[in-house]
Amino acid sequence: MRISDIIEDFIKDMLSEDNEAIIQRNDLAEHFNCVPSQINYVISTRFTPIQGYYVESQRGGGGYIKIEKVQMTKSDYLMHIITSIGDQITAKEVDIFINNIQGQNVIDDKQAKLIKSATSDQVLKIAGSDRDKLRASIFKNMLIALVKTTWCGH
Repeated sequence: MRISDIIEDFIKDMLSEDNEAIIQRNDLAEHFNCVPSQINYVISTRFTPIQGYYVESQRGGGGYIKIEKVQMTKSDYLMHIITSIGDQITAKEVDIFINNIQGQNVIDDKQAKLIKSATSDQVLKIAGSDRDKLRASIFKNMLIALVKTTWCGH
């Protein structure tokens, strides 16, 4: 396991108790015998709003990093993702979104595979930016269909 994964799991364990973790960056770096920038990297890449987290940091002598798990309905979460997708998206970016959505237990393995298949480069055999625009449209529409199913209880 990479140090980033270990730090992420440690912070998630802290969050599982009360949906909030307040950490001292330097203390955590010392605990894991790594540089403080490694802690910054983990927080900035694995605890983002898209992933359902709110991060607040206070610098200085008594500085801290506060991470909160935001409680959202599945529909809210999907709508947040839909609005964050631009006019185009790469297959790699879709995979990242899908992995995050799946990690939040919003979709199951079958749904994840279907969305990844429908938005893959193997299926969308057209030129570069046109492909990424079409992929964004397909991805957004698939997520909207999931939202509608969630609202209707299907």
